Amino acid sequence: MQNITDLNNIISQVRRDIVRMVHANNSGHPGGSLGCTEFLTALYFQVMNHNPEFKMDGIGEDLFFLSNGHISPVFYSVLARSGYFNVAELATFRKLNSRLQGHPTTHEGIEGVRIASGSLGQGLSVAIGAAATKKLNNDDSIVYTLHGDGELQEGQNWEAIMYASGNKVDNLIATIDYNQKQIDGSIDEVLPMGDLRAKLEAFDWLVLEEKEGNNIEAIINILSTAKIATGKGKPVAIILHTEMGNGVDYMMGTHKWHGSAPNDEQLADALSQNPETLGDY
Repeated sequence: MQNITDLNNIISQVRRDIVRMVHANNSGHPGGSLGCTEFLTALYFQVMNHNPEFKMDGIGEDLFFLSNGHISPVFYSVLARSGYFNVAELATFRKLNSRLQGHPTTHEGIEGVRIASGSLGQGLSVAIGAAATKKLNNDDSIVYTLHGDGELQEGQNWEAIMYASGNKVDNLIATIDYNQKQIDGSIDEVLPMGDLRAKLEAFDWLVLEEKEGNNIEAIINILSTAKIATGKGKPVAIILHTEMGNGVDYMMGTHKWHGSAPNDEQLADALSQNPETLGDY
């Protein structure tokens, strides 16, 4: 367990990792990665019961599935910083023959990655399967997932949402990164989601909402509340209001950094806003 100061130091370092990884290859998705840095830091360093000595079956530990796999930079950084693989490997991001591809893959056995993701809309279905398996095996661990809000425009999600509640998959906590932006603009411009909370509740999910989705203490609190709510007959959803590009001022408030890399000057600016705390790779 980490204190808040230590967690904020990790967050600053993870932000540095994200912008450096994407800059090095002029390719990747910094916006959503930065927006979810606090969430994944809270999950891996404070909330989940997990083991960096990775075993694919995950028996007896909490599991996490990243559905919106394009935010792989933050996922890789948090996995490395929490001990799954050497931090130095982050320097291979998106390079030829690297294990750290733009979207997470499983065929090269990267520790901490249980599914290939990035084909949006599929992660919840996989997570439900893992959660159902745990229930069948009397394993009382929790399955966590993360989804983009724009990702919920994919129809498969709603079949999975219906299935989870209909089958009382109540060891599942699905978090939605609600930054209201996607690659082509705001979600209201591309395909409005309407009242997302009302939709999820209509599918008989227990829905929690956190307006301060980039506040580490608020995230820990909402995740703790969600954990208490498991095992009571309903899957749990968290609508987490985040800011795309959080922590880098010129990336915030716009969808334009969803999939764009900073140049040399912009990288230096981003790094100046996030002090090195654990050592760059």
